[in-house]
Amino acid sequence: MLLGLGSALVAAVMYGVASILQAVGARNVPESAGLSPGTAVAMLRQPFLLGSIVLMMLGYVFHLIAVRLVPLFLAQTGIAVSLVVTALLAVRYFHDHLSRLEWGAIVAVVGGLVLLSSAAGDTGTERATPTLNVAVFTVLALIVVVSFFATRFEGSLAAAVLGLAGGMGYAVVAIASRLLPDFVIGDLLTSASTYALVIAGVLAFFLYSLALQRGSVTAATTALISTQTMAPTIAGVAFLGDEVRSGFWPVAIAGFVLTAAAAAVLVRFEGGSEPLVDIEETAP
Repeated sequence: MLLGLGSALVAAVMYGVASILQAVGARNVPESAGLSPGTAVAMLRQPFLLGSIVLMMLGYVFHLIAVRLVPLFLAQTGIAVSLVVTALLAVRYFHDHLSRLEWGAIVAVVGGLVLLSSAAGDTGTERATPTLNVAVFTVLALIVVVSFFATRFEGSLAAAVLGLAGGMGYAVVAIASRLLPDFVIGDLLTSASTYALVIAGVLAFFLYSLALQRGSVTAATTALISTQTMAPTIAGVAFLGDEVRSGFWPVAIAGFVLTAAAAAVLVRFEGGSEPLVDIEETAP
């Protein structure tokens, strides 16, 4: 349990730093008509976006450990600590100020994790089945379809839809990571779950970048954080065998709600608030 939760927290730190880099990099790329190879190439030319990709890949190693060792509701909620990291970084680099409510939200995230940790039971051992593989790729197809239409629009609604799609992509990453077979190279290369998580991760990264271009950071990130936390939580308990300790359901629900509410308060920091120049001027 401690190794799994600790890995989730290390991943959260890396994801939190990566989100700041991703936001400022995405805002230096002119908006395009939609998700296209040209947009992807332009984003990959941004050093800050490349840095965010490296950090996300490193963070994923620890995220993978977490989702294999603890229930998804605990692993994914642990990732919400990334919002605390980005809030503190925003104070340093974007000259934002934390209100009493936001400091309270930071404490609430920690409290929610403590409650969830105390309520977590056995971790599910369900691995990929033909039915689960079909379900995962069906979700990926729906993400692509929704995103195709969402990229034709601007504003907070488009940002929210793209954020939701990106969050679902990251949810698929978490679920597919649980479905992976044992870590034998041959098995991984022939597993549909391996390809599902790679496709979902790449898709989610670019969709969130597009969401940050099109509208409110709050709209984009609230949708992303909510979806990437709730969808794996539901899937883990309903389909993958994750368990809550007997008699601890009220504690688990309270912990989840507390963390989700705190995340909603802190979500404004996730995308940063100023352009790249602030980071360059304040970097040591």
